[in-house]
Amino acid sequence: MAAEAGGSELVNVVALLGAAVVMVPIFRRLGLGSVLGYLAAGLAIGPFGLGWFSDPQAILHVAELGVVMFLFVIGLEMRPSHLWNLRREIFGLGSLQIAVCTAALTGVGLAFGFALPVAFIGAAGFVLTSTAIVMQLLGERGDIALPRGQKIVSILLFEDLLIVPLLALVAFISPAMTDHGAESRWLSVGIGIAALAGLIAAGIWLLNPLFRILAAAKAREVMTAAALLVVLGAALLMQVGGLSMAMGAFLAGVLLSESTFRHQLEADIEPFRGILLGLFFLAVGMSLDLAVVARNWPLIVSGVLAMMAVKAACIYVVARLTRSSHAEAMDRAVLMAQGGEFAFVLFAAASAAQVIDATVNANLTAIVVLSMALTPLFVILIRPLIPRQAESMDGIDVAENLSGTVLVIGFGRFGQVMSQCLLAHGSEVTIIDTDVEMIRSAADFGFVVYYGDGRRLDVLRASGAQSACAIAVCVDDKEAASLICELVREQFPQAQVLVRAYDREHAAKLVALGVDYQIRETFESALRFGEAALRALGVEAEEAAETAAEVRFRDAERFQLEVAAGDVRAGRSMMFGNAPRPVPTPFTRPRREARALTAETAAVTREPAEEA
Repeated sequence: MAAEAGGSELVNVVALLGAAVVMVPIFRRLGLGSVLGYLAAGLAIGPFGLGWFSDPQAILHVAELGVVMFLFVIGLEMRPSHLWNLRREIFGLGSLQIAVCTAALTGVGLAFGFALPVAFIGAAGFVLTSTAIVMQLLGERGDIALPRGQKIVSILLFEDLLIVPLLALVAFISPAMTDHGAESRWLSVGIGIAALAGLIAAGIWLLNPLFRILAAAKAREVMTAAALLVVLGAALLMQVGGLSMAMGAFLAGVLLSESTFRHQLEADIEPFRGILLGLFFLAVGMSLDLAVVARNWPLIVSGVLAMMAVKAACIYVVARLTRSSHAEAMDRAVLMAQGGEFAFVLFAAASAAQVIDATVNANLTAIVVLSMALTPLFVILIRPLIPRQAESMDGIDVAENLSGTVLVIGFGRFGQVMSQCLLAHGSEVTIIDTDVEMIRSAADFGFVVYYGDGRRLDVLRASGAQSACAIAVCVDDKEAASLICELVREQFPQAQVLVRAYDREHAAKLVALGVDYQIRETFESALRFGEAALRALGVEAEEAAETAAEVRFRDAERFQLEVAAGDVRAGRSMMFGNAPRPVPTPFTRPRREARALTAETAAVTREPAEEA
């Protein structure tokens, strides 16, 4: 019987992993995100799908540890210094958007006939945007590092923090709390405060010394066990104190955010967090009661559309009030109009605390799931309606009627260093670039950089290329550099052309274009680096310099061979390599004596032998 039970448990594990492995890649390929893949997998194998599992709550109870570990990792990222730098976006913009959206969505819940506590829980859950979906969409567009992306990330960060007080609020408004007398209520509050104080004290005075001792032991598995101990121990302490397990894990992460072991802890927790969080979403999908959804589909469909429309409108208004452009406000409203994965945590906690019943929980969960599924589709449909946001040119001078002895095209790291020689000599230098942010930053350091694309002939003329003695092409795009060189060589033959080459192949192409000077962007710095490495090994400075000069000379000869042959592999034999040289196979004595076929041959071969 025990063997049968063990086999059954193994079948369940295989079923969970198989469903995730099949569904998640499909949903990610469709652009809907891994979270929806997990939810769909859980729905497919759950009691309301294929029926492979009959008790999703048992799985959900274990899988909640994934959310606990997720909040611990969030806490590790919440260094006080980092929070302080983002304070205006996180606590200003984030709190304003959340307050406005929560109030408006609570009104929507009341309009649908829910009681105030239920309407508030539904609104608070829907306010928590899906970090997974929004971050994926931002990453695909490459917007995460841009200012508009940073604002969205800051709001998401504040929403991730909001789950902690919301879970505490759910426990506070629970009807179960009112069944006890005032004395037991104050006792519970006291126990919670004591548990919180104990956790903070342990984090300040015990955790770092503990990890230093374990690190000195050099036992990796013990460090992993200690990381799990900290997360689960903090969660258990908060649970004993009547507070949220997630709150305990989050506080433990914050207390260790400045620790030197922060990255090690995050690496140790990450595999468990990912698996358990995926299991959590699987369990949520299993818990979606399709029968309830079918019975209440008018409420759910109207609820999804109303909640998304109201939340998007609130986000747009807040964005405009905080001086975002119309295009940026529209983009943010569409991206963040859905509910998120933390809503499931909040609804499950509210259901356990008897704030909402099972039917309301199923309806609210269905509304959030559908909003997450619709978001990528709405982004695709509404994108053509969002006007393209032109980059602000405030304070930027456009290249026009310029002149100078030297025209520098591209003012990145290479161009900045190169220009120092010209400016130190007192040469008249004109600089153009297309990076608006770089142009503004350069102005702070005393440079005048004009906006202009060197690939356009009219811009080159406006920049004074026709009167320049030298044109330095310092852009980091080899195709753009080649195009500029073609234009300059054809239209401005009076100027010497100096170009930053990307690699040997690009350098050879530039030589074929007839440039006056080219240099590979990393060659000289790497050569100087190698010379310094020789000196670090104890080689005399003069000998190290001679060695570097020899490498430079051989490389120049090798490059000439490659240009002449039109093949970058032509000079391979001139390189110093570290592969062992092939050893020739030794001769072996033949097994039998050679025999001449004719008398003449025998006479010829015998004579040398006799002379020897």
